[in-house]
Amino acid sequence: MTDQIDNMQLAEPARREALRRVAEQLRNWGLSMPSVDPLVMDFGQGNFDGIGLVEYWIANEVTVGYCGKYLFLFNDQQCPFHSHQDKHETFFVVKGEVRMVVDSKEQIMKEGDVLAMPAGNVHSFTGIGNTLILELSTPCLVDDNCFQEPGIAKWLTQAKSVATRDCR
Repeated sequence: MTDQIDNMQLAEPARREALRRVAEQLRNWGLSMPSVDPLVMDFGQGNFDGIGLVEYWIANEVTVGYCGKYLFLFNDQQCPFHSHQDKHETFFVVKGEVRMVVDSKEQIMKEGDVLAMPAGNVHSFTGIGNTLILELSTPCLVDDNCFQEPGIAKWLTQAKSVATRDCR
């Protein structure tokens, strides 16, 4: 599993610099994250400041049916368009603001806002300023991620060394 995670992350020293920047913002907010090794991703696009995020996983309890993680986005950084065939997510904005696009409809979410994301909804979100989101969901399974950008879907398949579902 460690090799699979390593294949999904930014390479050093870019990963270390991204985590330094996140830690600085968290200190400014007076927040701390769980004691986990964060996942720093650019979705294989080589443009972390434009397309990417940092994930701090709290739990992914497949057998009992829940997942929780923090998602950190820098200003103008986007988590690209994707959907899930089974996963239901709920997003809570802890700090900052986020531009959420769901099935082509845009909304701005602010601190304290909550949005439920049923399975099947195509969505993307972009930080408006630095942003921290808490995601609570059913378990996160790699083959349930359906990215709209073919290059990202291919990257995910290669990074995790598993076949993803046909998302059409």
